Amino acid sequence: MSTAKTRILIADDHPMVRDWLSQMINREPDLMVCGETSDAAQTLAKIPVLKPDMAIVDLTMDDSRGTELICELGERFKDLPVLVLSMHRESLYAERALRAGAKGYITKQEASHKIKEAIRAVLSGQIYISEAHASKMIREMASRPPNAPRLLLDSLTERQLKVLRLIGDGYSNPQIAEKLSLSINTVESYSTRLKEKLNLATANELLQYAIKFNKAIGD
Repeated sequence: MSTAKTRILIADDHPMVRDWLSQMINREPDLMVCGETSDAAQTLAKIPVLKPDMAIVDLTMDDSRGTELICELGERFKDLPVLVLSMHRESLYAERALRAGAKGYITKQEASHKIKEAIRAVLSGQIYISEAHASKMIREMASRPPNAPRLLLDSLTERQLKVLRLIGDGYSNPQIAEKLSLSINTVESYSTRLKEKLNLATANELLQYAIKFNKAIGD
């Protein structure tokens, strides 16, 4: 008698990544990819139809609002475990994803040799995160500026966090606007909102905070 395979949905906006993951997963005797989606809207629409046992979700799809999608998946599909697949190495993103409700976090760089381990850990009810990320998260928690965990994890949006990182890397507002395909006015609005949320008075204070923040979380 054949045993029913565990059904996995892949949500990623890169076709090559979806194909690569599908090939690896479908080679396993007890796993199968039941569907693929390329954006957040498709993902939310297809889950009730495909009824996957697990979802592997890219953190930064084009129409995705980062961890907001993870939160929405948790609210709509409480019993669906989510493994986040991300291009971001920073463990800050791992912590944000786990706090939003994901059961695991793996980078695309790690996935080639760790994806099956991560899938099986999450399916068995464990929280999956690499040892390197776990160690880095502990170091970051000890070295962040005062109140940074709450401000950065609970208050800043994904785009605000990206702008903060770029400010700390020395980019000017016009350069940030070009890099993120935004208007200069929009970037200036992000900077203003960052100062409000971080309780900073001037652009120079924001710059110094951003530099310290980047040093604290590392690359």
